[in-house]
Amino acid sequence: MRRIIILGLCVFLLGIVKMNGEGENKDGSGIVFLTTTRLEEIKDFYIDRIGCQLWIDQGSCAILRYGNLLVGFCVGEKSEPEAVITFFYRTREEVDLQYRKFKSIAKAPPKENKKYRIYHFYSRDPDGRSIEFQSFLHAIDWDFKKK
Repeated sequence: MRRIIILGLCVFLLGIVKMNGEGENKDGSGIVFLTTTRLEEIKDFYIDRIGCQLWIDQGSCAILRYGNLLVGFCVGEKSEPEAVITFFYRTREEVDLQYRKFKSIAKAPPKENKKYRIYHFYSRDPDGRSIEFQSFLHAIDWDFKKK
């Protein structure tokens, strides 16, 4: 069964969850892993084009970091292209800058989504996975180090 994973906010939420109880991790953090058949091309795309950093290289798995987002890509028998990886920015202008960078592979120009109060556009990575670039049109807490 194929999985749909909203990565940007999922990792954000996992990163701030505080677990309570004996023997449990009290700081909480997380990584979402996806399989790919083209690990080197995926690494190059996210590092060179998006600006992610290689956080941990495990050979057949690469864990990438972009701010508070940790996403791992591991070699598998098939790629999981159904996920949506969301990169979010402080301003609409930063989203527009990303659009100019990815215009050739963007699905459509950035637009406002009134329901979710965001400004965004979608593109695709080499596996065909959706990538969203967005800014929130309302105040959010940018302090990801809070517990």
